[in-house]
Amino acid sequence: MYYDTIVLMDKASTKEAIFGAGCFWGVQYNFDQLKGVTETEVGYAGGHPPAGGRNPTYKEVCTDKTGHAEVVHLRYDPVVVSYQELLKVFWENHDPTTMNRQGPDVGSQYRSVIFYYDDEQKELAEKSKEELGKSGKYRNPIVTEIIPASPFYKAEEYHQKYFEKTGQKVCH
Repeated sequence: MYYDTIVLMDKASTKEAIFGAGCFWGVQYNFDQLKGVTETEVGYAGGHPPAGGRNPTYKEVCTDKTGHAEVVHLRYDPVVVSYQELLKVFWENHDPTTMNRQGPDVGSQYRSVIFYYDDEQKELAEKSKEELGKSGKYRNPIVTEIIPASPFYKAEEYHQKYFEKTGQKVCH
């Protein structure tokens, strides 16, 4: 009983974020390394609701017909890590100038996208995107979408913490 109370208090003090930056295995791994990120799950967001109220499958998302992006849903403690720091990790770990592609992975499921939960996240995401665009780091324009959070569908269990399960440290 005491443990449940602690978990509930922890969930209440954390915030949520969703980022899509290509293959979700590497994105999850990068956020898991960040102090203050308390939980991560890989899954799908931004697409058409599946029939029958079920989660879309990896196989369906990979057809590039569901409209979902591979994403990481995370909880973080804003006292330990700020949303700006999460954005920094997001921008540093993928190429935000490639439309529907990261490395050899091609399709809308690999798009660069930030799903925001509130006006503060939206403003911070837009500001960081604008600043990065003006920085001269990239020759091409940043194509990252910044859109309201949509339902998150947890991916199949074999995708969760994939690098930890397999010992891999890169997707390709």
